[in-house]
Amino acid sequence: MYNSISTILGAADLGRIVAVALLLVIILVALTFFLLMVKFFRLWLQARLSRADVKFSELIGMWLRRVDTRVIVLSKITAIQAGLTVTTRDLESHFLAGGRVPNVVRALIAANRANIDLTLKVATAIDLAGRDILDAVQTSVNPKVIDCPDPAKGRQTVDAVAQDGIQLKAKARVTVRANIERLIGGATEETIIARVGEGIVTTIGSAITYKGVLENPDKISKSVLAKGLDAGTAFEILSIDIADVDVGENVGAQLQAAQAEADMRRAKAEAEKRRAMAVAREQEMKALVVENEAKVPLAIADAFEKGNMGIMDFYRLRNISADTSMRESIAKPEKKKE
Repeated sequence: MYNSISTILGAADLGRIVAVALLLVIILVALTFFLLMVKFFRLWLQARLSRADVKFSELIGMWLRRVDTRVIVLSKITAIQAGLTVTTRDLESHFLAGGRVPNVVRALIAANRANIDLTLKVATAIDLAGRDILDAVQTSVNPKVIDCPDPAKGRQTVDAVAQDGIQLKAKARVTVRANIERLIGGATEETIIARVGEGIVTTIGSAITYKGVLENPDKISKSVLAKGLDAGTAFEILSIDIADVDVGENVGAQLQAAQAEADMRRAKAEAEKRRAMAVAREQEMKALVVENEAKVPLAIADAFEKGNMGIMDFYRLRNISADTSMRESIAKPEKKKE
């Protein structure tokens, strides 16, 4: 009997422990729910009053997924108030992908006000590609001006040489408008600047004289515009205006002077080469004369032995040699005394 009473009391204690544990769990759950209510009630109420339709469970889910609930809710409220139709899931997925949700929403609103066909899918794709979609929409509505060349890169003018050798220094201002359809995969402003600079150089280089370019600088802009330089870029070129054209150096004269200097040096080198060859030939002939003169006594001795030459012939030869030496000494100019 004592054992049965102890068993009943033990079961009663265990039941009380379980009841207390369940009560604590319920209190903890209620406290957590209350804290979440306090944390998200203001955002939920703000979205509710703005007809943004953000559920409380969605706020808790975003909080668990570490999504900035304030950014998502305020962005959706802004879109709904502007008359756009967006879902919380789309905004949250773009945020988790690393996109800039407020920027995308503002771009959609600006495009809607300007009657530009821009969907949320295209806007998020452009934003995830690294492009500023809001700036693109603003540029599409309000075209911007690009300086060619870019002064920030260090060059102030585009330099080219006409066919008469005169250098011209030009500055251009390019008015462009963003093309939303080609914004994904389209070239940037640097490509526009490079193509316009190339067109200016080509146009000036094809001019017969620099005076024709100075008289009609609009020929440059017309020629460059006709090339369709905005193909494959994210912009549409509206106009190209030549801001300034200055006359530079006479490059043709400098090249001719350099060529003349090179020709003169080459001629000097050829003359020096011929002089060296002449000196070598002179030394060779002198050596040949000395060699032949050394053979004269041998030839005279051989002539004496064979009887082909007599003593009188020898003296006559000596007289001729002496007479030749005297004539050579008379013909040489006298050296001036210092």
